[in-house]
Amino acid sequence: MSDGPLIDRFLEMMAAERGASRNTLAAYRRDLVQAAELVRGSLERAGADDLRALMAEYRSLAASSAARKLSALRQFFAFLLDEGERGDNPALDIARPATRRPLPRILTHDDVERLFAQAGEAAAGEAPPANAVRMLLLLELLYGSGLRASELVSLPRRAVAGGREFLIIRGKGDKERLVPLSDRARAALDRWLPLLADGSPWLFPSGKAHLTRVRLFQMLRELAARAGIDPTAISPHVLRHAFATHLLEGGADLRALQLMLGHADIATTEIYTHVDSRRLVELVNRRHPLAQMELGAATVDVAASSS
Repeated sequence: MSDGPLIDRFLEMMAAERGASRNTLAAYRRDLVQAAELVRGSLERAGADDLRALMAEYRSLAASSAARKLSALRQFFAFLLDEGERGDNPALDIARPATRRPLPRILTHDDVERLFAQAGEAAAGEAPPANAVRMLLLLELLYGSGLRASELVSLPRRAVAGGREFLIIRGKGDKERLVPLSDRARAALDRWLPLLADGSPWLFPSGKAHLTRVRLFQMLRELAARAGIDPTAISPHVLRHAFATHLLEGGADLRALQLMLGHADIATTEIYTHVDSRRLVELVNRRHPLAQMELGAATVDVAASSS
């Protein structure tokens, strides 16, 4: 079986869910097509030994180039795992070339406020368009609950649980987790449910199935343009990053954030701690015992000199 159709599906997901640029998509396509040519048999069925031999072919490349190729493989196999095409991700067993990990793109608080202001205005009034109410709820869940695009668009109606205080999410590896719903999200949900067509099993139906990741990506960029924000800076994944980043800025616990994001390894969650560096410096200067000791010493010195 040719790997071409699976590579096409993977790149479509990267464009819709991650907001990958054309250059990134083109680079990933080249990397995956090259990998498919170098491994024996199908890339889809490659094992860890096949990938180690493949990475050995890349030893002469710069570390950043080899790391990008491995990143493409890891994300490709993670996609196959999510889609049920494989039961494992063999690329996770391959050591990553030593490079500096890129930081995620994030939105400012002002950007987020402008998005919500635009979505809220469109959904205002006694009888707003159903699409506007849906967009507001989608935005609330992306930024307020940190859902992945694939998790969000495929939410079944029965996902709402606990008196509408939680969503039951089936994420990567077919693992379930509970994600809290904010008061704002519950209010938007209460407005959306009466507008849903009877009989659909999906929370966000579209045609005979549910809303697609591609359409969600397009809707977000259209909203960003109306809000006066560069559409290329917006994607479902960027809003997920903003959710995590802004929660940490507000003092959220890293372990709690790991659970809400559905990360199997807390090291994945720790990438968000970079944004908090300024707040951490201020925290140490104001709250650390050494800061208090220095203040105390200064007080003693002043008192001694005045006596």
